[in-house]
Amino acid sequence: MKLRLLLAANQKKELYANAVEACGAIADVKYAPDDNVDYDGLILCGGNDINPSYYNEEINGSVNIDDTRDKAEFVLLNKFLKTGKPILGICRGFQLMNVAFGGTLIQHLEKVQAHRKDTPPELVHFANAEKGSVFETLYGERFSVNSYHHQGLNKIGNGLRVTMRSDDGLPEAFEHESAPYLGVQWHPERMCLDQARDDAVDGIKVFEYFLELCKTYSNKK
Repeated sequence: MKLRLLLAANQKKELYANAVEACGAIADVKYAPDDNVDYDGLILCGGNDINPSYYNEEINGSVNIDDTRDKAEFVLLNKFLKTGKPILGICRGFQLMNVAFGGTLIQHLEKVQAHRKDTPPELVHFANAEKGSVFETLYGERFSVNSYHHQGLNKIGNGLRVTMRSDDGLPEAFEHESAPYLGVQWHPERMCLDQARDDAVDGIKVFEYFLELCKTYSNKK
C-alpha cells in the first residue's frame, strides 16, 4: 500500500508533488490545508514570509505575508506534532517549524545577495554538514545546494539541532533531537528529476530519506 503525504504548498506545487510521487508515494497538495492528519507524513513547502507576530516581533523586513496560510499551517503543524508522524520543512516550512518550536527569524538578511538571486538560474553555494548527520550521510561533509531566500533562522527552536550551515554560518538544515522532524532552507524539489543541475547535489535523496522515515513510522503502527 502506498504512503500518503500531505504537502502544504501554494507555489510551484507540481515540483514537490513530482518528487514525492517519483519516490513511490501519493502526494495530496493543498493550500492552507485543514487540520486533517490522516496521512503518513507532512511536508511544509516554500512560499510567503511568516507573520513575525508568531515570534513576538513587529514587521521589520518580512514581505508578502499570507495570514490565512500562516494560521492554517501552524494549526496543522501542531496537530501533526501530537501524532509523532514525520515532518519535513522546506524553506518557508523550515522557518515555520523553527518558529513553532520557539525560535525566531532574521527578517531580512544583511548579505541577502549571498543567498538569493531573483533572475534565473538560482544561486548555488557551498554548505557544510555536521559529521554523523542525515545530510552528511546523504551528501558528504561539504557540497553545493541551491539558494532562494531572504530570511534565515535566528534563535533556534527547542529540540532542534542545526546540522548544516552555509560558509557564512547561516543554518541550512536542522534535525530534531529525538523525533522524525527535519528541515532544509534550500529547495531539494528544484534539484531533482528534470530540475536536476550539474552544479548542485541531487535533491531527490532528501525525499527518499523522508519517505523511509514515513515508512518506518507506518510499520510501527
